[in-house]
Amino acid sequence: RVMSVIGLNFIYSSIFFPIEIKATTMAAGVSRKISAASARSHNRKPKSSSSSALPKGIFKKLLLLILSGVLAWAYQATRPPPPKICGSPDGPPVTSPRIRLRDGTRHLSYLEYGVPKETAKSDKALIEDLKVYTVSFDRPGYGESDPDPNRTLKSLALDIEELADQLGLGSKFYVVGASMGGQSVWPCLKYIPHRLAGAALIAPVVNNWWPSFPSNISNEVYSEMLKQDQWCLRVVHYLPWLTHWWITQKWFPTSSVTSRSLAMFSPPDMKLLSKFSNPTEDQKTQPRQQGEYESLHRDLIIAFGKWEFDPMELENPFPNNEGSVHVWQGDDDRFVPV
Repeated sequence: RVMSVIGLNFIYSSIFFPIEIKATTMAAGVSRKISAASARSHNRKPKSSSSSALPKGIFKKLLLLILSGVLAWAYQATRPPPPKICGSPDGPPVTSPRIRLRDGTRHLSYLEYGVPKETAKSDKALIEDLKVYTVSFDRPGYGESDPDPNRTLKSLALDIEELADQLGLGSKFYVVGASMGGQSVWPCLKYIPHRLAGAALIAPVVNNWWPSFPSNISNEVYSEMLKQDQWCLRVVHYLPWLTHWWITQKWFPTSSVTSRSLAMFSPPDMKLLSKFSNPTEDQKTQPRQQGEYESLHRDLIIAFGKWEFDPMELENPFPNNEGSVHVWQGDDDRFVPV
C-alpha cells in the first residue's frame, strides 16, 4: 500500500502468481497428483457473506491518513507568509530616509519634523520659545523599516539609541510613546536611561501579565475587555506561534483593533473621530505593506508576551532630578482603562 498525504490517495496492487502444488499421498499403494487448482479449492476459506468487506485494518489506516492531512493543514495555516522587504525585487519601494543598523543588514525608516535639530531648544528654552525638533520612526516590520525576526524589547531600545546617534541628536534626547508606542519607552527607561533627557507615555498599553501587576486590578481591567480581545490576548501570550492563524482566521471574532472595530470607542471618541478625514488607501495599507505578521502580529507578541523585565520594578532613571517621566491617560479610554 502506498499512501500519499497530499492527494489522500490509496493505491492497492495485488499480484497473483500461478503455482502448481504436487503432493503424493499413499492410500492402498495408490499415488495421486493434486493440481494447484484443487489445492487452492481445498484450502480456500469460505467467502464472506458481505461482498463489500474492506481489507483488515483499513479504518485505522484511513484514520491515520486523515489525521496526517489535518496536521499538515494546521502546520501550513500557522506559518505566516514571508515578509515583502522594502527595496527587494518583489517588495515595496524605498521612499523615505533610512539608516543602516548595527547588524549591517537591517534598516530603520524615519521622518523629521519641526525646526532643524541644530536650532532646536530644550529645557527652559523649550517652554519659552517652543522651538522643537521631532523625529519619528517605523518600528521594525512597519512602513519601510526592515523586519527583525529576532526583535526584543532591548533590541528596540538599542535601535532608538542608534538612530539618535546616526542623526546626531546629542548625548541626551526625549522619548515619547503613545498607545502601543509605550513598548518603545519602557525599554528605553530600562536599558538606556543614561541617554534620556526625559520620557512621556501617552495612554500606554500595558501587559496584564507583568509579574508585579496587582492581580485584582489586572483581572478587573481584563474582564472589561471585549470577549474577542480577551481570547486574542490569551492566544498571543500563551500560544504565540498560533497568533498569525488566530488573527487571520474567519471562524471566530478576532482582535477588535486588528479588525478596525469601532466598538471600543467611547462617545467622546466618536465625536472626535467624526472631525477627522477618512484615511487614504496609502495611509491604511502602507504601515503593514511588508506583511501583517512582521508588523502588527509581532508587535502584539512582544507587547503581550513574556517581558524580559518588569516595568513596575524600574528604579528612578533620574536620581538627580535631571529629567522626568510623564504619563498621560484619558479618563474614558476603553482600550487602556485608566
